[in-house]
Amino acid sequence: MSGKSGGAGEKDHDFSQGSIVRNIVSLALPMTLAQLINVLYSIVDRIYIGMIPDNATLSLTGIGLCLPIVSMVMAFANLFGMGGAPLCSIERGKGNEEEAEAIMGNSFYLMVICGIVLTGAGLLLKRPMLYLFGASDETIFYAEEYVTIYLLGSVFVMTGLGMNSFINSQGFGGVGMMTVVLGAVANIILDPIFIFVFHMGVKGAALATVISQGLSALWILWFLTGPKTILKLKASRFKLKAARVKAIVALGMTGFTMSITNCLVQIMYNASLQQFGGDLYVGVMTVVNSIREVISMPVSGLTNSAQPIMGYNYGAEEYGRVKKAIAFTSIASVVYTVCVWALVHGFPEFFIRIFNRDADLVAAGVPAMQIYYFGFFMMSLQFAGQSTFVALGKAKQSVFFSIFRKVIIVIPMILILPHAGGLGTDGIFMAEPISNFIGGAACFGTMMATVWPALTKKQKEKGNAL
Repeated sequence: MSGKSGGAGEKDHDFSQGSIVRNIVSLALPMTLAQLINVLYSIVDRIYIGMIPDNATLSLTGIGLCLPIVSMVMAFANLFGMGGAPLCSIERGKGNEEEAEAIMGNSFYLMVICGIVLTGAGLLLKRPMLYLFGASDETIFYAEEYVTIYLLGSVFVMTGLGMNSFINSQGFGGVGMMTVVLGAVANIILDPIFIFVFHMGVKGAALATVISQGLSALWILWFLTGPKTILKLKASRFKLKAARVKAIVALGMTGFTMSITNCLVQIMYNASLQQFGGDLYVGVMTVVNSIREVISMPVSGLTNSAQPIMGYNYGAEEYGRVKKAIAFTSIASVVYTVCVWALVHGFPEFFIRIFNRDADLVAAGVPAMQIYYFGFFMMSLQFAGQSTFVALGKAKQSVFFSIFRKVIIVIPMILILPHAGGLGTDGIFMAEPISNFIGGAACFGTMMATVWPALTKKQKEKGNAL
């Protein structure tokens, strides 16, 4: 066991002590709020863009076409952030904080290098990619304006998203929340200034986002190099070690795969909707995605906040507490998603009008919403199952179920259902609920059939040894 290098507050962040529910909730509340606020980066952009007097729907559609590229940048942030953070928690649980710091340093270095490469490649290939994603001659102008500026700030985006995981994994949920609060407030202030005062349109929205993410990144670096953090970000920890990088990437493949598959699904949705419904339905999909980002955040926040708790207790051999964490997050996630499903199904027009008041878009969006979100609660089972796999270092299982739900189920459904009985755009939107039911049940069922008995066995073995 290596010596500890931590700072103040180590005892306050020992997740093997106290109520497991209280530990999760105390971390989940600021983390969920942080993620909700983080969503405001893109959501506020779309709300303001929807208010532009001229070409609001085309501008909104243009931003929607950029979502696969945004997802791609997020995918690489998740690869190193969600890959490194659970490993840090496990090593901290073992008392090996030197290795935990090395994991964080390697993750940061990989994140920066990858961000620079993505910026160059994205700027070179942006136009053909946007046409591939479903852009028309009417929307390509708006999409290209937005994505050019966004790509130039991709290193800031990746640092802000990926490195915040290492703050939260140490139990500093309040600091993690401040990271995104800082950026979100800046974005809310800058958006109307750039869009309306300086008349920059979608370019202004992108510039506001990049500046805001830059502020978040600076805040993170200030904290992780300061005296209050337990694990410090040091240049001496940047030296890459093959085994460590392999472990980070292996575990991060879950978040990476989820984001990449989301990217592929967005491409397929936009391209198919362009074929069967035109720019209007691509705009509808932008609104549907925007709403989904908001309403799914509490589930994401809860399950993600449970990961360091599970990982720490697993490393500390507190298997009963891991089981309690699984049970609590699963039940709470299902209860929440049932409630939000009822709201979205009952009042779809209210949610649509937050982003766009165009009569044609609202008319097309109401039935699309009700189809897309049918059985929304099944999605929470996917979240609960995958977060457990990630927390316990079971990367292969988590990656498989990401691919299973999105690639094996959703994409074929998008291609097949529009042609079935003349369903058209309705068939395209049906792909999501089908995948939630099949994928959610398969992922959660497998986790309960494999992880739960294994934890019970380890728990009994530890009891007998004592």
